[in-house]
Amino acid sequence: MLLAIDSGNTNVVFAVYDGDERLGVWRCMNDPKRTADEYAVWLHQLMAIKDIEFKDITRTILASVVPETMFNLESLCRRYFDDDPLLVSAMSGIKLGIEVLIKYPRQVGADRIVNAIAGHKKYGGPLIIVDFGTATTFDIVDGNGNYCGGVIAPGPNLSLKSLYMAAAQLPLVEIKASEKVIGDDTESAMQSGIFWGYVAMLEGMIDRIVKEFGEDMKVIATGGLSDIFAQSTDKIQDIDRGLTLDGLVEIYKRNI
Repeated sequence: MLLAIDSGNTNVVFAVYDGDERLGVWRCMNDPKRTADEYAVWLHQLMAIKDIEFKDITRTILASVVPETMFNLESLCRRYFDDDPLLVSAMSGIKLGIEVLIKYPRQVGADRIVNAIAGHKKYGGPLIIVDFGTATTFDIVDGNGNYCGGVIAPGPNLSLKSLYMAAAQLPLVEIKASEKVIGDDTESAMQSGIFWGYVAMLEGMIDRIVKEFGEDMKVIATGGLSDIFAQSTDKIQDIDRGLTLDGLVEIYKRNI
């Protein structure tokens, strides 16, 4: 079995695969101070619920956008699964099966490369992948599956938190679609600004990307807030919450 680890800015996600079958997915807050032993105790208990034992894991693969977490996650793989994890990045030397066609490939986050590989494998191209995470990213994949660059914007939660912290009289509100764009109180006005403001940004950015790229493009959404935003626009054709994990499995297959 394969243990796939996606270390993002907010959460670390662990998934166990038997071939293409995903047997379990678990996530915890990403804390660089969490040790390999702490990960192991937590993960051992959750895997046991699915009748998965540590000895069942034969290979591991790791993608991280938080360098401070790498040592402890690599130690987890080596100490508890007796495996040197396959590390994913544009410059790691592993077989990606795509080209990273930007000025400084080393700067591309591992998650964006993984999403590009999974997106092209599952949906073809050209493609726009919108990832609603700590940042909202738009990643561009051409017809051959190559990564062509993208856009990075603050995520909705990050924007909302910044607004709340910077303005003394503004409350912390839930991110959801308001019934009307024009708010009739502070809370509804903030909800409209965050939600419909992001929908407008999303639709405008997609239109600009497609015009600049010069071809029709399919748009895939992933990430924690993909469901709520994707259902409020016709610009997104598919929602794929497991895209990054499936991409890790595909990269593993290309390197065995």
